[in-house]
Amino acid sequence: MRRGLAVLALLVTMPLVGHANEGFWPFNRIPRAAIKRDLGVDLSDGWITRVQQASVRFPNGSGSFVSPDGLVLTNHHVSLDLLHKMNTAQRDLASKGFLAADRSQELKAADLELMSLQKIEDVTATVNAPVKPGMSSAETLAARRAAIAQIEKDSQEKTGLEAEVVTLYQGGQYHLYLYKKFTDVRLVFAPEFDAAFYGGDPDNFTFPRYCLDMTIWRVYDNGKPFQSANFLPFSMTGVKEGDAVFTSGHPGATQRLNTVAHLEFLRDAALPLSLDAFTAIRNSLNIYMQQGTEQKRQGNDDFFGIENSLKSWKGQIAGLKDTATMNKKRGDEDALRGRVNANADLKAKFGDAWDKVAGARKSLPPYNMERVFFESGLGFYTSYFNYARTLVRWADESGKPNGQRLPEYAEARKAAIERQLGSEAPVFPGVEQAKLEASLEVMVRMVSADNPLVKQVLAGKTPKARAAELVAGTKLGDPATRKSLFAGGNAALSASKDPFIEVAHAIDARARELRTKYDNEVLGVERDAYARIAQAVFATQGDAAYPDGTFTLRLSYGQVKGYQENGKTV
Repeated sequence: MRRGLAVLALLVTMPLVGHANEGFWPFNRIPRAAIKRDLGVDLSDGWITRVQQASVRFPNGSGSFVSPDGLVLTNHHVSLDLLHKMNTAQRDLASKGFLAADRSQELKAADLELMSLQKIEDVTATVNAPVKPGMSSAETLAARRAAIAQIEKDSQEKTGLEAEVVTLYQGGQYHLYLYKKFTDVRLVFAPEFDAAFYGGDPDNFTFPRYCLDMTIWRVYDNGKPFQSANFLPFSMTGVKEGDAVFTSGHPGATQRLNTVAHLEFLRDAALPLSLDAFTAIRNSLNIYMQQGTEQKRQGNDDFFGIENSLKSWKGQIAGLKDTATMNKKRGDEDALRGRVNANADLKAKFGDAWDKVAGARKSLPPYNMERVFFESGLGFYTSYFNYARTLVRWADESGKPNGQRLPEYAEARKAAIERQLGSEAPVFPGVEQAKLEASLEVMVRMVSADNPLVKQVLAGKTPKARAAELVAGTKLGDPATRKSLFAGGNAALSASKDPFIEVAHAIDARARELRTKYDNEVLGVERDAYARIAQAVFATQGDAAYPDGTFTLRLSYGQVKGYQENGKTV
């Protein structure tokens, strides 16, 4: 499960006329002096705490408490997946919208949990403490993972809050985030899809949009509306020209530190593979959706998500193929390396870090296809396989010492895994079959029909026939079945005849082998290398001069000066 964390950033969705300072900053390291100097705004401890704790993390985006009785505002597109899960054949919340006349009519989300960040602690020294001179990259990765698992487990037990160690600067720093978690969240208002998404295609993320892209939820605690001490009230007057504007939320990674070699790998290998595979999955899903109104309703959420991902990847590839963009990146990298190499001490510590990344990326292609399709699961793009993989891996990993487990199965993740497996959200067999058929076909094409594991998975059938057989034979769409298998552990899973459990077992040894190879030869090497690159940046430019947004709460700042429309400043 992809994890995104909180950010406080400048809202700049339109062309601005005038001053704007870029930067993403953790709440525990906001450059207050610079903000006061440049904008005349003095951010107090109380203001920072209020904004931090008023910010809410959704599974796919950001929201904010906006009232003292637990109302939360977020975008409609952030809620769209949740609305689809709450839909029925008789009640299409995503398309038709919803408004609760009173609190008794608010609808509980099928499997939504919201997070409010309460505290940040720098645990870099603790994470790095087990790392000793002379260790290999594989050993340092294992040592840090064990330390992180212990920190999260201890913190969760001590505080009762959700604990998560987040990686900053791709390994340069580690911070512990402690969240208050809400699992009783109910829908108050959602507009019709056409009103919420107006102007979204093809102009989404490209031009200003004029739409009602919002939803309102209410958080409950012990059956009563949560009394939120920190919230962001609506303003009936809005901002005026020259006001400082801040936004907070939970983005993904910025990838600022990626080297040229890393970016070239994304451009030439990773992103084209994603485009190819998900275009095929999108097309298969589209064929299913054309069969009728109900099929379209069932598939719309997956289709919408894939379409947005394809847009993003196409834009990334276009940027990485742009000569000016890559030349600027090369120039910045050469300048940093020049500063490092000019100092004998810095050169000894950091000089070869870029070459380490290049070597790790160069070693990856020979086995990357198998890794992506077997370990990352692209060959089995369906919720049924995700459930099966989680059940099989948890049964194995939970028997190991906490520090030796794969990170996603650490003890601190147990409650989240149980909630995922117990979700009442509907699983539509037709949608899952369409996705699986396409992903199996791509796997045959990319990995090879002669691969022994591909042959074993297909069992002598075409991808289309095998997908139909697997989906027809599974019971993993039923939460009661998943809960029973989770409780029964290895014994129940070994006895299970569910075809997806059998597939997950069949590929697990090879998938784990590929995971270990990648972790040791690429992830571990790059984690060490990027940590040193980050330290080189700090040593030559200063920490404050190089903000990073990799999985952290961030802030940027600026001033609203208006933007031009039809010759007028708005």
